[in-house]
Amino acid sequence: MFGGGIPFGHFGGMPGGGGAPAEDVDTTKLYETLEVDKSASKKDIRKAYMKLSRTHHPDKGGDEHKFKEISAAYEILSDDNKRAQYDKYGLEGVSGDDVGAAGGEDLFSMFFGGGGRSRRAGPRKGPSVNHPLKVSLEDLYNGKTVKLAVNRKIIEGTPSECTACKGQGAVMEVRQLGPGMITQMQRTCDQCKGQGMQCSFKSERKVLEVHVEKGMMHNDRISFRNMADEVPKCETGDVHFIIQEKDHELFKRKGADLLIVKEISLNQALCGFSWKMTHLDNRTLVIKSKPGEIIKPEMNTKEALPYVKVLPDEGMPSKGNPFVKGNLYVMFRVQFPETLSPEVVEQLKKLLPEPDVPEEYDPMEVEEVHLNEADLRLFGKGGAHQSSSEAHDSDDEGGAQPVQCQQS
Repeated sequence: MFGGGIPFGHFGGMPGGGGAPAEDVDTTKLYETLEVDKSASKKDIRKAYMKLSRTHHPDKGGDEHKFKEISAAYEILSDDNKRAQYDKYGLEGVSGDDVGAAGGEDLFSMFFGGGGRSRRAGPRKGPSVNHPLKVSLEDLYNGKTVKLAVNRKIIEGTPSECTACKGQGAVMEVRQLGPGMITQMQRTCDQCKGQGMQCSFKSERKVLEVHVEKGMMHNDRISFRNMADEVPKCETGDVHFIIQEKDHELFKRKGADLLIVKEISLNQALCGFSWKMTHLDNRTLVIKSKPGEIIKPEMNTKEALPYVKVLPDEGMPSKGNPFVKGNLYVMFRVQFPETLSPEVVEQLKKLLPEPDVPEEYDPMEVEEVHLNEADLRLFGKGGAHQSSSEAHDSDDEGGAQPVQCQQS
């Protein structure tokens, strides 16, 4: 369907290819569920959801069905595309999307209880297309619009009912298993490939403008509704572009925060450092230590955590609100010298606080020892070890016997 191996993802539109909504479409039920006006802002909707979800949460004695209604209503109204579809077409406009635990097929029964207004009958949805769209961290920071060509099949002319299966998409096949024994099997119709309709197709090429929003994350979707291949008697499926974030040589990302691992020398750790870096928007930043500041090998915590400092508001933009940014964390690794010359050692003893005070002892009476490098993962594995079977055999043969008490 797609030319040139171009990767793809997801958008929004109107089921059935558009058209005017029915006159009796209900576009207020979700707002009533969240107890807000139709003109409510996203902030008001979120505030109402947080309040109602706390009140009706099943873990706090609330009604589980009511909680599901609140969650589904919030999921639709907090999404700009879904909210626009709902405001125009009601639940039909969002019933094709996965909403809440109930799914799109259950939206009407969820909000109208099955005894009220039922879901409007309509064609089932054709297959959608998902493809990855590889994006650099710079593009996710700054935003980007790319043009991608879509080649799809569209129906040419008017489809006609398949004569072989009479529009059922499947035919019954009778097979004889043996004398007096037959079986009936249903199989997909070969002529219409299970569609129940016969038609001819032609190829259509469309150029889509795919907008990568600032702050989007790995596996986020950019969706175009009804842009997949057309299928007879079905609503056309969607084209989904799935964001695939590329690894960056300098920055590591988690949510809206960024992390840099910076190696510095012992001299820089004690006497100060300064380094220049280029941010994701091509700004040049010079990061310096404060006068007299010491960079330590580890944080002063119970756990052995790396030494980390933070630069506020220099992380990634937030999706939907790019003016609010995360933070930039710098994790330091202090590189100690392998050896020092005696001259340098003497100078450091004079310059650095708390030099070593030599112990007084007679080397003829006291044993001098030196330490070797070690791996803490080997702690507890020293000495000679017996296998569990050897230890068991030793007990059976009577290594340590219980004390027997005798009375005279």
